[in-house]
Amino acid sequence: MSTAPKTVQSKETSLSEKGLKAGSVGLIGAVVIGVSCIAPAYTLTAALGPTVSEVGVHLPAIFLVGFIPMLLVALGYRELNNAMPDAGTSFTWATRAFGPWIGWMGGWGLIAATIIVLSNLAAVAVDFFYLMLAQIFSNPALGELSKILPLNIATTLVFIALACWISYRGMETTKGVQYVLVAFQLLVLGWFAVSAFAHVANGTAFDATAISPDWFNPFAVDSFSQFAAGVSLSIFIYWGWDVTLTMNEETKNPEKTPGRAATITVLVIVIIYMTVALATLSFAGVGETGLGAGNPENQSSIFAVLAGPVMGPFAILMSLAILSSSAASLQSTFVSPARTMLAMGHYRAISPKFGKISPTYKSPSFATIAAAIAAAGFYVITRTVSENALWDTITALGMMICFYYGITALACVWFFRASAFSSVRAFFFKFLAPLLGGVILLVMFVKTAMDSMDPEYGSGSSVGGVGLVFVLGMGVILLGVVVMLVMYRLRPEFFKGKVL
Repeated sequence: MSTAPKTVQSKETSLSEKGLKAGSVGLIGAVVIGVSCIAPAYTLTAALGPTVSEVGVHLPAIFLVGFIPMLLVALGYRELNNAMPDAGTSFTWATRAFGPWIGWMGGWGLIAATIIVLSNLAAVAVDFFYLMLAQIFSNPALGELSKILPLNIATTLVFIALACWISYRGMETTKGVQYVLVAFQLLVLGWFAVSAFAHVANGTAFDATAISPDWFNPFAVDSFSQFAAGVSLSIFIYWGWDVTLTMNEETKNPEKTPGRAATITVLVIVIIYMTVALATLSFAGVGETGLGAGNPENQSSIFAVLAGPVMGPFAILMSLAILSSSAASLQSTFVSPARTMLAMGHYRAISPKFGKISPTYKSPSFATIAAAIAAAGFYVITRTVSENALWDTITALGMMICFYYGITALACVWFFRASAFSSVRAFFFKFLAPLLGGVILLVMFVKTAMDSMDPEYGSGSSVGGVGLVFVLGMGVILLGVVVMLVMYRLRPEFFKGKVL
């Protein structure tokens, strides 16, 4: 069996075996889309506060600890991609390593996680859209419009539709939009960090705090529960780099470029996170009053509170950066579920309709629209039923990330078991790195699942005395098992190993 994607020649371009436009994304374009998918501006404003509340000034240490399993898993992904570049990534690789059942669930984990995040990204983009209008027109009432449920839902659906339309038009359009949006948010984050350090140097910071080597010591965190909670949050903030692998059939040099892009993306992101985290802690401290990063009132959006004091009249740029960050990530995140469903349709693990390609744009037409409809439906249902249900599902997202990342990392270990000890390089990259990364993430999956059974976890909601986060997280995974059994009845050839 050939492990590299086949290509066919047309008059205009070469196409991958699935019909995607080959060679349309280079290394820089892949890294830009990877950074966009992680959405550093949006992720930092949402994650800095909750992480500080768990680990205080040891935020940099936790960011570094969370970075380690991501890097180890990224190295395993790179090896799998070198051997068999395929848009199905986790689904295809886990199927070839462990068989169709585990492979199908790996694909489900990726699709479910990205669909949930798509709805959340759209919601965040809408909140900051109305906040931006309030700042532009100096009318706070405009910022409150997002709290009107029918208007909120309608605006969110428009954002999802626009992102779907851009993604539908293929990687060339996606790449062009991302260059602008990513460059802008990185510029503003850099501006914020430099301004914060300048305030510290000038003695005008809120709670000037000297950077200490102790901040980088993960063993100084008070308890293992706090450590685990912090690592769980930091794993979420790095998630999204694997989008560079799902584009592997559309990149130049598909065996090498996606893996390199994934590694570079993770390294770029950790530099951004460490710089902004140190600037925030130095300027605001970790106090629980005023502008302190530990203040519970600041945790939902730390930049919304600090942008004014740090950046002065240019604070509106931070609102624009977070809006562009969430909007950019909303659009680029469509890449992963669409191409995973494309591969699953191509290999007849689900309906072959998902394997359709747009004849004009050479993108997964049916799968992209299906992802948009699923994200829109998920948002409407959860937002209408309970806002707690929406945010608790986002909290449960960490379980799904650890689930499918862990499966894929261990798939690397098992797939290369015959050659893992053939050289020092093979031992480290094909065995040790993915093994450690996969085990860490699966341990975090079990730990998070156990902790989330407590009704106090997340929003504090529960079902029958069991935490809503656990019910939602395990419910989504069990739903995947049910759908898989239905597909077994409808598509038995895949599950009997006759296709892949």
